[in-house]
Amino acid sequence: MTNITLIILAAFLFSALCGLIFIPLIIRFCRMRGLYDKPSPRKIHSHAVPRLGGISFLPTMLMALMVAMAVIHRTSEDGQLTLSLWSVYFFISLTIVYCIGLVDDLFCVGALTKFFFQIVAAVIIPMSGLYINNMYGFCGIHEVPLIVGGPFTVFLLVFAMNAINLIDGIDGLAGGLSFIALAGFQICFYREELWPYCILIAGLMGVVVAFLFFNVFGSAEHGNKIFMGDSGSLTLGFILGFLLVKFSMHNPNVMPFRHDSLQLSYTLLIVPVFDVVRVSLLRLFHHRPIFDADKNHFHHKLMRAGLSQHMALIVILSLSLGYIVLNVVLSRWLFMSHIVVIDIILWLIIHMIINHAIILNKQPVFLIKKANKG
Repeated sequence: MTNITLIILAAFLFSALCGLIFIPLIIRFCRMRGLYDKPSPRKIHSHAVPRLGGISFLPTMLMALMVAMAVIHRTSEDGQLTLSLWSVYFFISLTIVYCIGLVDDLFCVGALTKFFFQIVAAVIIPMSGLYINNMYGFCGIHEVPLIVGGPFTVFLLVFAMNAINLIDGIDGLAGGLSFIALAGFQICFYREELWPYCILIAGLMGVVVAFLFFNVFGSAEHGNKIFMGDSGSLTLGFILGFLLVKFSMHNPNVMPFRHDSLQLSYTLLIVPVFDVVRVSLLRLFHHRPIFDADKNHFHHKLMRAGLSQHMALIVILSLSLGYIVLNVVLSRWLFMSHIVVIDIILWLIIHMIINHAIILNKQPVFLIKKANKG
């Protein structure tokens, strides 16, 4: 186990180093080709910033995975890591998601087109036999048949992709929340000794750290700042959704029954999930399309309350960590159904406090465009 731990750490460091090398090259390429995310009324940044940082995620993660597996194969007599059919289907789906995100970053793709390919990629996963097959007593539900679990899994994967994509509004937010979730899944899979997934996660965590260095601390004026774009946010969202499904599925051949597996997975993504649900309901209430962009996300509200971008980032990341600690502690005494209710009540209370701060700051609580008539 010591050797595999070192290899996981090496995969993380190798990926981070590759990211630190590749991302400046991507920034230079964007400057040469004029591939910028330009300022607009619905965006916060005031300077044109390269938007292709996310294209480094998949190649770097795969390089770290292949190098780590090669090291295991050569240094251990029985150290072979096997990939299941799920893994093959996962990489096919991930390639589709990555490509549609990259095409959107380069040429701009319509929301419905992206949504179609997201569904195609998500459908492939239950076809491999990987789906949510147990709700572990949530709302009184236990075993779930494929006819129900398959569509539910597709919904979760598409939802996770869009949750990370839509919350990517200020420096470091999507990357920071994804890193926290990946670290949580790393602990979960390490505990179950599922080493290929541990190495995969470590490889992605490394390049995310490298990206965050340029995204948060880079400067548009000095030309070393970059955004992840859809290629990055969709890739992160899909991988996180896949890890949620993988860890939540009850399969005694892979890992023992854990009543808290679904709860842990949900908790790691709670902030982007809750934020997207709230914003989507708000848009539906005001008769706006769900995919219509606005400034009603959590980070927008924090900034209207008077916080800077970096302070809003710290608050949201702290909230995510706080939810994780709270739910892990509550899981010792309460069922998931009760914990979800507590999470929702806490979320509503937080927004009531923020709304009060916004009013005191003489800013509008909600920013909703008027619906077009005729």
